Amino acid sequence: MTGRPYAVPVPKGYRIGPWEVREPVASGAFATVYEGVRAASAGAGRTSDAGGLPRRTALKFLPTGTRTPRQLHHLRDLAEREVQLLRRLRSPRLVRMYDTLTVDDPDHPELDGATVLVLERAEGSLDAVLARTPRPEAGPALLAQICEGLHQLHHAGWVHGDLKPANVLLMADGSARLADFNMAAELEGTHAYSPAFSTPDYTPPELLWPEVDERGTRIRPSADVWAFGVLAHLVLTGAFPLPGGTSEARCDAATRYARGREELRLSPGLSEAWQDVLRDCLAPTHAERPTDTAALLRRVEGAAGTSRSARLPRLRPRRWRRPARAAVVAAAVVGVTSLAYTSPWEPDPTTTAPPTCERPVVYEDADGRGYMAGHSGTWDFTVQRGDGGSQVRELQCLLRHLHGIEEVGEVDGDFGPLTQGAVVVFQKRAGLDADGVVGPATWRALREPASG
Repeated sequence: MTGRPYAVPVPKGYRIGPWEVREPVASGAFATVYEGVRAASAGAGRTSDAGGLPRRTALKFLPTGTRTPRQLHHLRDLAEREVQLLRRLRSPRLVRMYDTLTVDDPDHPELDGATVLVLERAEGSLDAVLARTPRPEAGPALLAQICEGLHQLHHAGWVHGDLKPANVLLMADGSARLADFNMAAELEGTHAYSPAFSTPDYTPPELLWPEVDERGTRIRPSADVWAFGVLAHLVLTGAFPLPGGTSEARCDAATRYARGREELRLSPGLSEAWQDVLRDCLAPTHAERPTDTAALLRRVEGAAGTSRSARLPRLRPRRWRRPARAAVVAAAVVGVTSLAYTSPWEPDPTTTAPPTCERPVVYEDADGRGYMAGHSGTWDFTVQRGDGGSQVRELQCLLRHLHGIEEVGEVDGDFGPLTQGAVVVFQKRAGLDADGVVGPATWRALREPASG
């Protein structure tokens, strides 16, 4: 936890809907996240009548019922932005929201009227990882997943608006989720409107001193691309790409850079592929930055070397010697300031090798027992022809190396005609509707051992 007082103090054992508040997870300026557990009286088992709800979640409390009218307007706007995005978008690299609740408790005026987001629970944040290990070994693989999430967000017509390490959360299997969508905005043509707030170190030069009207700041997707470039340089080198010992000094350097009076000096230790990617992401004007995030993702995956095998770190590593029950965890987002998570992020020396594409391994988690091929531990998102990313690679690996369907073609993360044909072959074998679309039923069958 951070050292500051909780933005929303909630007593342990407090009930909100079917959830019971447990230990605090993290706190920011505008919200506090607590671990939530389904109360015994809410029904036995892992799921609810709504279906698919885990037993443990993260409860994000936003104080939308107290404070001054001006503060309330701002807080409700932030909450509504996040709720709107998470209700409409559901992608493997974006944090998941299960429900929204409103506290109705006049006996607790400090809580009455608060908005509560029921979210996946994370093991930690990239910010916490970097504080412990400035250049994590798994950094390139994580950057590929972060870029994948950015592509999913932009493809759906949204801008994140505050991409930074504190807003990248890591799951128990080490995979990344984008989180904290308080600043997110839906595109209206080429622009979106975001609140007049951002994290200076990750803000492009053109937005450091923006003009703000009653709708907020006009931002483009290129703002997220700049933020990704800064984040990637920090992950890969342990330093910001522009000079300065303080955030203010680095902002001044960014302004000089945009005006042609400062050079971009990327770390010489970066590979040529990474230098090319970061130089484009950190172009001085928005018009020079990449607009096709699908193409950017392919370049990032190539630079990271994750096109064939993405071995990710594990916050609490599974012991692959035999199936082990993994806790249902995932992402929670808090306010618009950096958070400190208490969970450790260190390798376990007793952990045996994780699964690879060529060697799927049996494991057990909230979705049950089944095989994993090392690319994605998320099984309930539908993928189909035209999609790309880590779930498609997981699909291709399982088809080729678990079920022996070599017609799938290359394991490249692109759901093309060969992959679709291989899916149809598998679905016919499994007695499923052979439509070439991989939904939950096909995922369940894919995770089973090959027959015959």
